Amino acid sequence: MHGPQLLSERFVRVGLLLGLGALILTCAWARPVRAAGHLYIGKPAKYVFLFIGDGMGAPQRTAAELFLTAQECGKGDVDALRPEKLAMNSLPAHGMTTTYAYNAIITDSAASGTALACGRKTVSGVVAMDHTKRRSFKTIAEIAKERGMRVGIVSSVSIDHATPACFYAHQAARGDYWEICMQLARSGFDYFGGGGMKGDLSSKRKGRPSPLDEVREQGYRIVTTPDELQRLGPDAGKVFAYNHILDADQALYYEIDRNDEHISLQEFTAKGIELLDNPRGFFFMVEGGKIDWACHANDAASAIRDTLAFDAAIREALDFYMQRPSETLIVVTGDHECGGMTIGFAGTKYKQFPEKLAAQQMSYIEFNRRLQPLKDKNASFGEVWPVIRECFGLGGLTSFQREQLEQAWQRSVAGKEERAADDSTYLLYGGYEPLTVKCTHVLNQQAGIGWTSYSHTGVPVPTSATGVGADTFNGYYDNTMIFHKTLAVMTGGQVAGTRAGATAEEGVPATR
Repeated sequence: MHGPQLLSERFVRVGLLLGLGALILTCAWARPVRAAGHLYIGKPAKYVFLFIGDGMGAPQRTAAELFLTAQECGKGDVDALRPEKLAMNSLPAHGMTTTYAYNAIITDSAASGTALACGRKTVSGVVAMDHTKRRSFKTIAEIAKERGMRVGIVSSVSIDHATPACFYAHQAARGDYWEICMQLARSGFDYFGGGGMKGDLSSKRKGRPSPLDEVREQGYRIVTTPDELQRLGPDAGKVFAYNHILDADQALYYEIDRNDEHISLQEFTAKGIELLDNPRGFFFMVEGGKIDWACHANDAASAIRDTLAFDAAIREALDFYMQRPSETLIVVTGDHECGGMTIGFAGTKYKQFPEKLAAQQMSYIEFNRRLQPLKDKNASFGEVWPVIRECFGLGGLTSFQREQLEQAWQRSVAGKEERAADDSTYLLYGGYEPLTVKCTHVLNQQAGIGWTSYSHTGVPVPTSATGVGADTFNGYYDNTMIFHKTLAVMTGGQVAGTRAGATAEEGVPATR
């Protein structure tokens, strides 16, 4: 065979192999992924915790650790950096988890929540149903309830928001809050805590029955204050606990804005452990939901404070684990990263100054409230500057940074209509109050933190675990496998869909 002919045939073979490889990758992308790594087979865990930091990737965890180190040890003390400063980082098993949706690299919380709760891929916006929006998936919380375990769901955002909803509801649209709330009331789960119900507000607008009334009809005790929550004992029965002080979205206030009148995420978690504890065991999902919201707004200080509040809730579970290490599993993950946060900014080169973030006194939401009277009177930037200094502690500005702040204030005063006509507005401010975003950007940049987006990103997120079967959470795997791995530990590997090599498509069958 001549050289050119041989070379040509080799090119053909290589081309066919490459084409076949591309076809395989395309099919793998379009369909649910195959289970990666081994699954647990052994004595079931009686107590199972799943902590989900919404929008929490590796940068959010690292930023919180850096901030905590700076608070405890002073600025620039790199030698003091220790991963175990965060409870979640001290867990012995660590993996990396991909987060893509059924048909997109970048997911939303409904699709990722469905993957975590059901072990199945779906499209963004869909709650515990398949991509056709016709078939419901059974959730790990529902399986736990069927096995006689108690079940608790807690979130710092409204309890009918996408992530918590994926554990008890089945809806084609995450925004169908009333329907989601009615499914909550009829779930039979033992403990709900955290934010309120957006669905109850919408029921008043549309003349529907109140979901809160349905919650009472289904035998839940409703508590709303710290004293009421603390008084609950083992005989409380089914409980729906939410903060009597909530923001406009029926969520808890940001941790940076919270005072003692508010029940903290840690307190909701601690009480949940107390109420759920029983000889048959429990499944308890806790979401730190406002990490995501703060990252959407590129507010690093608020995101960090909420990450630390989330970590404090994890410490409650660790305290419980220390009493029952041979019966407990704790898993900590994120549903996706948000904001494209980076530990590093071009202006600070290789240096970090996390201590600068401590100067911020309130969240972007509260700062917006402080700005409103000044916007109403069309105040000059000179009148606004003292408020910026008070709320963000900004100092040592370059002339360019001050110019950016002045331009942002001009856009804030201009109003939404004028901003909407400017194509650059979204790239600069992401649809948020221009001056507020520019203040957080300048402060974050001074601290050495950068952002690439006002939305979710497609990067993998860390998953950590301790307790029974924790080693199965080591490695690199898809978020659908959080369900399969957790279910295997919870059932001792005896429930369908948990065997090694099972695909997500072959997982636990739908029940509705």
